[in-house]
Amino acid sequence: MSVLFFVENHVARITIDRPERMNAIDQATQNELVRIWDAIEADPDIRVVVLTGAGERAFSAGADMQGEAEPSGLDYWAGLPASGFGGISLRDTLDVPVIARVNGYALGGGMEMVLGCDIVVASSNAKFGLPESRVGRLALSGGIVHLPRRIPHALAMGMLLSGRRIDAAEAAKYGLVNEVVEPVDLDACVDRWVADILACAPLSVRAIKQMVRAGETKTPREAQMLRLPALVAALKSEDQNEGVQAFREKRAPNWKGR
Repeated sequence: MSVLFFVENHVARITIDRPERMNAIDQATQNELVRIWDAIEADPDIRVVVLTGAGERAFSAGADMQGEAEPSGLDYWAGLPASGFGGISLRDTLDVPVIARVNGYALGGGMEMVLGCDIVVASSNAKFGLPESRVGRLALSGGIVHLPRRIPHALAMGMLLSGRRIDAAEAAKYGLVNEVVEPVDLDACVDRWVADILACAPLSVRAIKQMVRAGETKTPREAQMLRLPALVAALKSEDQNEGVQAFREKRAPNWKGR
């Protein structure tokens, strides 16, 4: 298997397991990742996802260009799934928070997958880049679209037009990374983020993600007036009563997800 996937205690963990290829993604791995993300969407018991790459060198170096049947640029573009590279870079239907555990190089499609996540925790030795233009390709799975919306125009264009890489500290300065830690502390840092998300009401978390996504192209007033399914479910839930009661009783809430 080129992807490791398991769920425990409401946490799904996905590991791209091709360290000998710097976790580059071939077609079989792409298909498996799409299947996994679809399964996560269908499982209401999952409250947070951690995405990473195996080994210590790379999160993912992007598309595996050493494959036996590397498609042409046009064929590659035409064959991109709606959910994007790795099944996550353009996915706009997933309401579960996704944490990128960036343990090394996140290049090309690897960086596009990071841009498709909600929270990014990076090792101090991580490197980020969209080098597609250096091999005659384009960052079509979200890089060209997402990056100029996340960071100032000149910084985004500098990366896209030159293919230059930035380190974790620089990515954090740009606002692309939530936290940078030493490699030995990476798992502990990710686990803290996981614990913080699990401490929140799962229906509230889903509603927040759905509202942020739906409100991106609207004015604040228009966004506030959206009557989204996840919002209504959260406000009508048993959990919203439990949260208030737990606060009054000075105890941790017992979330039921309903």
